[in-house]
Amino acid sequence: MSVSARRRDARREMAQPSQSAVLDGAIPDMDWTVLPLGTQPFRFSAPSGSLAAIALGDVALDAAGTRVVLVPGATGSKEDFTLLMPLLVAAGYFVESFDLAGQYESSAAGPVAGVRYTYELFVADLIAFLEAGPTPAHVFGHSFAGIVAELALLERPDLFASLTLLGAPPQPGQAFRGVRWIGRLSYLIRPRMIAGLLIWGIVTNRGRADPGRLALLRLRFDYTSRRSVDDIMDLMKHVPDLDSRLADSPVPMLVAVGRNDLWPIPLHESFAVRIGAALEVYPDGGHSIGETVPHQLARDFFTLAGSRAGR
Repeated sequence: MSVSARRRDARREMAQPSQSAVLDGAIPDMDWTVLPLGTQPFRFSAPSGSLAAIALGDVALDAAGTRVVLVPGATGSKEDFTLLMPLLVAAGYFVESFDLAGQYESSAAGPVAGVRYTYELFVADLIAFLEAGPTPAHVFGHSFAGIVAELALLERPDLFASLTLLGAPPQPGQAFRGVRWIGRLSYLIRPRMIAGLLIWGIVTNRGRADPGRLALLRLRFDYTSRRSVDDIMDLMKHVPDLDSRLADSPVPMLVAVGRNDLWPIPLHESFAVRIGAALEVYPDGGHSIGETVPHQLARDFFTLAGSRAGR
């Protein structure tokens, strides 16, 4: 589908919301620390250390092509997918997620003191996690984790059935240059200051999260390693140019973003074209579409993957 056709569809949906959009619009405030019924927490021994992880679904369905791995971004956690996971399970998938090294309940994982967090560290963890279960698996990467998932795909394409990028940085190089609130000033600001601004914005609720969501956002900073956030901001100032290699990949890809994402939609549109990915833009979504438009996101993933719903 062309970009112009998707824009027409978006305008049509804004006039006549789909059932998925109606369901997303009716999501109430909730306690985001409470995981979906039946969720199984576990610890995974990754190259960087012990990672906090969760699984949901019938383990009998944990087979190649039915497994989904959801990877949260910087300052995020597995709880970000609380609403999305049951929708995927209901369609016949087995779903897992884990906190990145240094983040929330994986805060102790990471390099030794004096050594930086690197792309190689995060990619090694993701590859190890994928190798620990049936593959190929469907992988979602949110924001920074989108870059990690792209690198893992190029290193081990055999592990991927599809890749869904949720608000991933759409430009190589200095990714913050395209961000709405910092733009060109990001060249002058050190990564630690960018991390500080990010944390300040979350804690002071500049994103206008509901009280239940805000409680989790603030709680995570009691655990998350500030060093990991600083290093990730530095990594995002040096995003590798993977576009041509991703374009050559036969793995189906989806670029999924909210209309009010950190990066302007034209940048995401150009990114999707460059790598040959499908593009979906959600009128009511921001940067965290897994939390705000899970029904629409699940619907579009099913289209990408060849829905197992009803099978």
